[in-house]
Amino acid sequence: MKFADKMQVFDMNIFSKLEDKKAEIAKSGREVINLSVGTPDFKPDDHVIAALKEAAGVADNFKYSLADLPELIDAVIAWYARRYGVTLERDQVMSVYGTQEGMAHVALPICNPGDLVIAPDPCYPVFMFGPRMAEAEIYYTPLKKENGFLIDFDSIPQDVAQRAKMIVVSYPNNPVTALATFEFYEKLVAWAKKYDVVVVHDNAYSELVMDEEPGMSFLKVPGAMDVGIEFNSLSKSYNLTGLRISFAMGNTEIIRNFRCLRSQIDYGISFPVQKAAIAALNGPQDILERNRKGYRERRDALCGGLRSIGWDVPDSPGTMFVWAPLPSGYDKSFDFVLELMEKTGVICVPGESFGPAGEGFVRFALVAGVPTIEKAVRLIAESGIVR
Repeated sequence: MKFADKMQVFDMNIFSKLEDKKAEIAKSGREVINLSVGTPDFKPDDHVIAALKEAAGVADNFKYSLADLPELIDAVIAWYARRYGVTLERDQVMSVYGTQEGMAHVALPICNPGDLVIAPDPCYPVFMFGPRMAEAEIYYTPLKKENGFLIDFDSIPQDVAQRAKMIVVSYPNNPVTALATFEFYEKLVAWAKKYDVVVVHDNAYSELVMDEEPGMSFLKVPGAMDVGIEFNSLSKSYNLTGLRISFAMGNTEIIRNFRCLRSQIDYGISFPVQKAAIAALNGPQDILERNRKGYRERRDALCGGLRSIGWDVPDSPGTMFVWAPLPSGYDKSFDFVLELMEKTGVICVPGESFGPAGEGFVRFALVAGVPTIEKAVRLIAESGIVR
């Protein structure tokens, strides 16, 4: 059999590889503490579950939805106005099957084969995968510690900026956990206008800022609607990961073309999921602060615990992750992750899987309670892997 040439640049998802190793360790009877995949273990609110159950009990709700319910779009518009102070029109909002799916497809209506997309390095893998599916070329702009892991627009060569069709941006950032300021987004908008580049901003973690005010929307910046769109997901904010619902918002023309593209590959988010999303957006919002508090406690347990045993891991300012430099004596993140699993049963993700600039780091997901995290720290200390 012959397959598409593009498959030669794709590899199995790192989480699939780690899952195989996890199964091997578990089969031997050893305990596994999985801090790799960012799947929240906090529960959704009861009123959201009730809305989903009620909608699932109506036979007509098992038909194709074909489009977003008007009340769902109204809920998103009201939430963005209330939460971010951003005014959206109905033709500036659409749903997708989670930001992962949206990011995988958004380059298709924007890029021709051979167009150039600028992506951060390190970055979440779908930021690279989506443009590659569109057969675009990718220029990686490094996120450097000395620059607060922010994109340095002045470092992007002028010929690259002039060729670029699209840039992918994401703050609070997965995996490096950095936050961006209003001033950063002002620079982004000005740069995008200067070079006529489409901005695609992933805002999945705006509600998970640990020690400061919750994050902002890129669309709040004057001129942002002229140059780009933003994804915002219910997965991490409302603990609805498995329902797969996110929204793309912003520039009318980008949304119109994206909606047209997606009309060829799906028949709309299911009615029960839409009803659950409406309940989440319109209902009580105290879940957001509960989540922040819970992740902050876990971060303190992990980062503080690891520092106490000699592993200098900084506190994460945002997201539900920890971006940890390798302990002294290690320089290959994948080798370290395998050794950590073998010696402790603790699973994290090698930084190299997020791009070349991720080498030298590992990412932990804060998806276990404080007692389990404290146990993980103890196992790491007892293993001697931190020297």
